[in-house]
Amino acid sequence: MAIVINGSGTVTGISVGGLPDNIVDSGTLADDAVGLAQMASGTDGNIITYDTSGNPAVVATGDSGEVLTSAGAGAAPTMATLSTGKILQVVTSGTNSSGTASAGNEVNIGSYAITPSATSSKIVILAYFNWEGSGIQGGINVSTASTSGAIEGSGNLWLTNQNNFIRGSGCITCAHSPSTTSETTYYAYVATHSNGSVSTYGRLENMILMEVAG
Repeated sequence: MAIVINGSGTVTGISVGGLPDNIVDSGTLADDAVGLAQMASGTDGNIITYDTSGNPAVVATGDSGEVLTSAGAGAAPTMATLSTGKILQVVTSGTNSSGTASAGNEVNIGSYAITPSATSSKIVILAYFNWEGSGIQGGINVSTASTSGAIEGSGNLWLTNQNNFIRGSGCITCAHSPSTTSETTYYAYVATHSNGSVSTYGRLENMILMEVAG
């Protein structure tokens, strides 16, 4: 087919590959003209980056559970296994809340949430309390359950007094493996023993949630 230069300024008759190499530069292409369909096929999971010369390159697909790791300026990032034992994030709030439990009951007095970045992470919980009661046994605990009576592997603080009044303060420290990257909520409870005091009042002063790489 002959090449035709039309009066409108368009050119027809050029077949695919008909232009000399290196004739189309960045000034020839319109902005946003190249879409996904025009890009060369690659390997599933690869990430486009730039090499030390500033040329386009790919970061090879890593193994399951690996994370993208920077090698600093002048070097392409790589996929690597996350180091264990490092603190990945901390969630805390100074907002305090309180409640009162009657004999044999537990009452939710506050909750805090964290979204783990990996399923292998552990969550270290530090919960600071003040509490007082009018009888024999009162306590504080932490749970991943949103209703009372379903405490899961948490620390507990119990104070026993054979007289008429109890008062205390302290910190629960415990660890939990949520095994998820979904938001996980931790609940604080004030509790009273079934044969204990008439009521126990508890105040959650603060809770700190720390994600530790597993």
